Amino acid sequence: MNPPSRPVAYVCLALSMSLVGSYVALSKPLAAAFPVFLLAWLRFGIGGIAMLHWLRKPVDEPPLTPRTQALLFLHSFLGNFLFTVCMIYGVSLTSATSAGVIMAAIPAAVAVMSWLFLHERVAPRTWVAVGCAAIGIALFSLSNTGSAAHTAGTQTAAAGNLQWLGHLLLLAASLCEAAYSVIGKKLTGTLGPKRITSLINLWGFAIATPLGLYFAWSFDFSAVSPGTWALLVFYALAACMWTVWLWMTGLKAVPAAQGGVFTVLLPVSAALVGVLVLGERFTAMQLLAFAIALASVVLATFPSRAALRVGRKTARPG
Repeated sequence: MNPPSRPVAYVCLALSMSLVGSYVALSKPLAAAFPVFLLAWLRFGIGGIAMLHWLRKPVDEPPLTPRTQALLFLHSFLGNFLFTVCMIYGVSLTSATSAGVIMAAIPAAVAVMSWLFLHERVAPRTWVAVGCAAIGIALFSLSNTGSAAHTAGTQTAAAGNLQWLGHLLLLAASLCEAAYSVIGKKLTGTLGPKRITSLINLWGFAIATPLGLYFAWSFDFSAVSPGTWALLVFYALAACMWTVWLWMTGLKAVPAAQGGVFTVLLPVSAALVGVLVLGERFTAMQLLAFAIALASVVLATFPSRAALRVGRKTARPG
């Protein structure tokens, strides 16, 4: 598969992270209905059934080397399994908007990891974009103080005392997501997006199966409402299939550090879903925060002067 054009890659990256943010927020009611490890197992199982046809090895794909197989396992363990567990537990102990705030660390983590492990040259403008992303979501954090207090007032005292653990788990999920982005960039050099998506989901299902079966044995599946099942199917398809394919497609044409700026859409969309769907509060300060965060994406993706000059030269006739 040839790499997509830059505009198409940007759209894929933006859609991927927006979907991730939506299911991060929607995982809160799912975590209330299912044990976390059972939820993770069902997610991988539903996703695996939906993309069985993606597992077939393309004729032009080189054999999987031990290094590639190790990267696939690490990609799935960090970006699928561990991210899912930390994110679901973290959101269940805090709120969707808190998840949005803490996950603002992802763009900076991606930029640093791509510089350290991929030896990418991170342009100064990309670092500025990362800073804008962090500032935007930090402003959202400050504006969300009243909402957080209101939410905490409706929770039990025990849950409130465990918010610090939820914050740590969400931070761990952010680091897992950053590692997922960097490893994914490495894998796109040898494998296609559909093949990566199906293989890492298969690893995720294998990792989650022992604990998934343990919790499934005593779980009352008949108590789950049809609406919750429908939400679970959307969550599984979005988390296992759509977001991964979109992300891997975008990374084929975009450096990992630049692509990492798009992860700012994860906390933005998570917070928006928390406000619009889960009834969390929204203020004018949050609008300003979102505007700054989204400006970081524009800053990171707007063509440089050199690129514009090249484009004008190639557009001239003769």
